Amino acid sequence: MTGSPADQWVRRFRDGDECTTKLVCFPHAGSVAGQYRSWPRGLPSDVGVMAVRYPGREERFDDPFPPGLEALAEDVADALGELAQRRLVLFGHCFGATVAHEVALRLQHRGYPPAALCVSGTQPPHVLPADRVVPSADEDIIAHVVSLDASRASAFENPDLREATLPAVRGDYGLVGGYSGGPRPLLDCPIHAYAGADDTEVAPEDIGRWAEMTRGAFRLRVLPGGHFYLTPEEATLLADLRDVLDLVRSGTEAA
Repeated sequence: MTGSPADQWVRRFRDGDECTTKLVCFPHAGSVAGQYRSWPRGLPSDVGVMAVRYPGREERFDDPFPPGLEALAEDVADALGELAQRRLVLFGHCFGATVAHEVALRLQHRGYPPAALCVSGTQPPHVLPADRVVPSADEDIIAHVVSLDASRASAFENPDLREATLPAVRGDYGLVGGYSGGPRPLLDCPIHAYAGADDTEVAPEDIGRWAEMTRGAFRLRVLPGGHFYLTPEEATLLADLRDVLDLVRSGTEAA
């Protein structure tokens, strides 16, 4: 794929001159930037909405995966470039939340901290269990994906869809498996965390420990549903994100 780093790494769903605040979304493992294509309809018209394009899928199907999750975050931070000098809010779900956090750390180190970090469906790096097991064999990966989202089963049952889908999922799981987490510098921006009340992958109280990763404000919102609550509860989630964006634009942190 040709073009600038931003064009390669970022899909812009809305980004006009009036969009002085920009929401950058990070897909979960195996997913695509298009996961967030409906979000502009539920967010203020003066907020830019874009999503990160990971390698190994969509227009980047032939692009190689980075050697590790931290390297992926470095690439994304580089690609954001001038965007990072604007008012950015980062949102990520699961794997995407971990990548978004690592990107936030790098932007802060470069002098352009995000205005807020929104994390969903995962625990912070400093509480990752040392004995966690991340599936690595294809059938184990598929079983894990389907256990979290039964609607994905059909994609793996169809040979053509499986061939198109599995490389991205396998690559992302490899990045997760190679990520050891551990202590990280504190962010200066507020963190807004989201959890599914019935998530079997990570409990809301574990997601609440993101409070320990910032010097700024913290808030946890628990929504109905499981690990992928954000699909059926999209309207509720976006309503809450509108409040976050209002706080960012007014320069007010959540209590």
